[in-house]
Amino acid sequence: MADTAIFDVDGTLVDTNYQHALAWYRAFRRFDIVRPLWRLHRGIGMGGDTFVPTLAEQEVERVHGDALRDAWVEEFDPMIDEVSALEGAHELLCEVKERGFRLVLASSGQRHHVERFLDLIDGKGLADAWTTSEDAETSKPAPDLVAAALDKVGGGSGVMVGDSTYDVLAAKKLDIPTIAVRSGGFSVEELEEAGAVRVFDSLTELRDHLDETPLARPS
Repeated sequence: MADTAIFDVDGTLVDTNYQHALAWYRAFRRFDIVRPLWRLHRGIGMGGDTFVPTLAEQEVERVHGDALRDAWVEEFDPMIDEVSALEGAHELLCEVKERGFRLVLASSGQRHHVERFLDLIDGKGLADAWTTSEDAETSKPAPDLVAAALDKVGGGSGVMVGDSTYDVLAAKKLDIPTIAVRSGGFSVEELEEAGAVRVFDSLTELRDHLDETPLARPS
């Protein structure tokens, strides 16, 4: 039983994954590095510190890592107005909060991006805390951000809700179960193989079946 619900933000509560992929594609192109968009999409869910060496090479990270991350921000910022909340995000958060869970919105994104996304889901008035890239040295699939989210509210045990295998793997390292939604583009089989305890097609489907998940009631 858990007392804290930790929700990934990007791709889980707000529909950002394809904007992220396109921004990374354009950032890499600035340095004459071309990666297929489908491969970049498969890496969305990792933070920029792990994304660059994973999708390129360690040498690219060494030479261009920080510049690539700066370029990604410059490419993503003009697209931020295209981002919208995923259907049912606010209602799901309200339901989980009403059930008595501490609520943390966990993102490794830039602070100004996270602030915008929280506004889209009316999350600031609901959440007990939220995170940004400033709260963890290493991003997912490392567990740092999930641990920071739990620490922010003094939670004893948590449940993660995310859209990628990286969310599942990060939480699993802390023995925190993950409920996954398919908005990240990963298959049911991939998410279950990573360790997700339940997989739903959407946030609305998850809300309809909360009583069948670790978010039924807090301990």
